[in-house]
Amino acid sequence: MCNCDEGFELASDGTNCIDLDECSFSEFLCQYRCVNTPGSFSCICPPGYYLYEDSRSCEDINECDTGNNTCTTEQVCFNFQGGYTCLNPLQCQLPYTAVSDNQCMCSAENPACRDLAFTVLYRHMDLSSGRSVPADIFQMQATTRYPGAFYIFQIKSGNSGREFYMRQTSNVSATLVLTRPIKGPKEVVLDLEMVTVNNVINFRGSSIIRLTIFVSEHPF
Repeated sequence: MCNCDEGFELASDGTNCIDLDECSFSEFLCQYRCVNTPGSFSCICPPGYYLYEDSRSCEDINECDTGNNTCTTEQVCFNFQGGYTCLNPLQCQLPYTAVSDNQCMCSAENPACRDLAFTVLYRHMDLSSGRSVPADIFQMQATTRYPGAFYIFQIKSGNSGREFYMRQTSNVSATLVLTRPIKGPKEVVLDLEMVTVNNVINFRGSSIIRLTIFVSEHPF
């Protein structure tokens, strides 16, 4: 009787050994891709990931921490799953002026600012492709509270596909909810608006968070 080493099986002639294709047994052997080898198999990961110590899972490479990126000294490196991007220094469009490295302000004393949001705050986040829904992904709240005022939270722009909605969680806060899975790679820019209304002094104003979401190519 002929026996074969592990990873091989006896051919129909009963004397020769042929390789077993372990990758054909299950699509769950590897998180990304299985490669058959003589007598065994190995897992590989897409660019931007490394093979985890379990030899099957893929972990993101943080190019911003490793220094393996092309960002200049003026730019800020932002890592996301499977990649990174270089964020340019903030440039506020008139009549806005920069008040910090991620916030623009439009002075109430400027007549050109009358119908514009008082502030625009720039934020960034990453999101895995095809993330299960519904999912709470971002929190927004009033940092300054005025007596007699109430707040309205809404998505002002960027939600043409109806993948998101704002759920008000208190009178001063709301949560951005992902309602439909988004396939990447994709970059989504949302303007999240908080409207402040005070009927006592007949005041109405708004502030915006311009949230850029980097959706990864892969679901891990």
